[in-house]
Amino acid sequence: MAKQFDGLSEVLTRFIEAQHIFFVGSAAPDGQVNISPKGMDSLRVLGPNRIVWRNLTGSGNETAGHLAQLNRMTLMWCGFEAKPMILRTYGTAKTLHLRDEAFRSLNALFPHSDGARQIYDVSLDLVQTSCGYAVPFMAYQGERDVLRNWTEDKTPEEIATYWETRNQHTIDGAPTYVTSPKTP
Repeated sequence: MAKQFDGLSEVLTRFIEAQHIFFVGSAAPDGQVNISPKGMDSLRVLGPNRIVWRNLTGSGNETAGHLAQLNRMTLMWCGFEAKPMILRTYGTAKTLHLRDEAFRSLNALFPHSDGARQIYDVSLDLVQTSCGYAVPFMAYQGERDVLRNWTEDKTPEEIATYWETRNQHTIDGAPTYVTSPKTP
């Protein structure tokens, strides 16, 4: 049965820290709902009601575009290797870009990457666990190095050009503000 909490306990925080993948869900008022898998060393629990995760350059940029329209985010973890559990956190998130002052200090929590595109500072208002009994066992075999290698092969200017040409809009055409701030 599902259990709900006001925030993350130490037990749930340790569960998050033991996972190798998490999923991010976001949606705008209209258009597609997005669910993205995230891996690498890209998430930190900063308290019972605060998580930050770093988004690296990739093929899409849905989360940034969705949050600019409707500030809601769900994060989910599944216990694939041992304990059968699904953990979801629900809340709102602030999108931080390279140009934002808080980006630098939060980015320092993670290993260096020239591909760091956004940091999401998530405020949790609900935490929920469920059994996860139908989630299969899967063994972790290691990180993929494709994204890291792709980034290391690019100059900062080439990454910025990629953002300009590939990450400016969601698949529904909404702006992501990756290269310029939203104007009032």
